[in-house]
Parts: sequence; C-alpha cells; structure tokens
Amino acid sequence: MRYNGFVTTPDFQRARSPEAKRAREGAILDAASRIATERGVREVTLTDIAAAVGMHKSAMLRYFETREEIYLRLAAAGWVEWSKDVREELKQSAPSGSDRATSDTQIHLVARILTDSLVARPLFCDLLAHVPLNLERNVSLDAVRSFKLVALSESGAVADSLSERLSLRPEQSRNVVATATAMAGALWQMAAPGTLLRRLYETDPDLSHALVDVAPQLTGILSGLLAGYALSHGGEM
Repeated sequence: MRYNGFVTTPDFQRARSPEAKRAREGAILDAASRIATERGVREVTLTDIAAAVGMHKSAMLRYFETREEIYLRLAAAGWVEWSKDVREELKQSAPSGSDRATSDTQIHLVARILTDSLVARPLFCDLLAHVPLNLERNVSLDAVRSFKLVALSESGAVADSLSERLSLRPEQSRNVVATATAMAGALWQMAAPGTLLRRLYETDPDLSHALVDVAPQLTGILSGLLAGYALSHGGEM
C-alpha cells in the first residue's frame, strides 16, 4: 500500500506544516506496510518502523500514539481498498439476459470473487486477524472509533452489493462478509505463509494435516454458506 504517494526516505526534520505532517505520516505508514508484508505484522516493532524511516522511536510518537495505531490505520485503508475492488468485481461478473448462469455456478463464482480478492491482499488478511486481538487494545478510543466507522461502512457496502447480486437478505449478506473476512484472517494465520512453521508443515510427513491452503478452504466455506442461504430462498438466487 502507498499513502498519498509518499516514499519512505524523506529528510526527517520536524514537520512544521499540515502538509509536512501528512507526508511524514504517509512515509511511516508506507514503511510499516512494507515491513509487515515481508515479516508479518506480529514481528514488527515500533523501533523497526522508526529505523526504516530514519526517525528515533520517540519522534514517531508525535504522529502515532503506538505501533497498534499505525497498523489500525493500515487496516482501515485495507478495508477501503478491498471494498472498492470486490464491489467492482461483483458488478462486472453479474449475469444478464440469456447469459444467466445456474444458481450453483453463481454461488461458486461469488465465493471465488470474495476469496480471491482477500487472498490477493496478504497484509490485509494478516491485519484482519490482529485487529480484534491486539490492534484495538493499545490505542485511544478515538482511534478505535475512527477505524470502526470505516470498517463498518465498507463492510456494509460490500454486503449491499452481495444482496443485490444474489438476492440475499441484509442480515445474510452481512454474515457472508463477516465470515469471509474473519475466516480469511484466521486461515491466513493457520497457513503461516513464508514462515519456519510453514516449512515445517511442508517437510514433516507427520504434520501434513496441518497444512492450510487458504483459497480452496475459504472458497468452500463461503460456497457452503451461500448454498445454505439459497435453500432458505427455495433454491433461488
């Protein structure tokens, strides 16, 4: 992710203007995003981020209260980006006229769109797991409120698109979005991509059952949920 086009190597003297402060915040967010994508969110410290942007850790506290606030901001940006892209995919893939596909085909297609859009965003999947566990715990209530307003708005927008796409009831579409994002976060942690744990699971025959492939598992979960909702509509979607 990039923020306002700012890179991570500006001359870090104290920001004196609102524009300079926004530039500094953008550079910090860029650095935090890059490091977390390489190492995973849990491995990144405030000191790591400060070093990446050439600041002392104490100076960063002028811009963000804690490491958790930085990643909560990144999670909010991830919601906005994911929501926009997945809604566009749902719209573009909608059948019409004589080209209408079968209900089963539509269910699987929508499940794949949701899954692929999440798996394509590894940092967002990682953040989705960390938000309720720790990112909301070491920040101000104002920071939590700001994040929640973004997440609720963007998840609601995706739910509205799902309701229109598959004729789901509002509570059903909200459940699908909640399931998709919660399971993406959980499965991503279980898959442990790029880590020593993943290599252990892949090389030890006794641990092969521990291997998690996020995309097919998430697609299957969402397809099953959507199929159940289809039955509640008498098989029509």
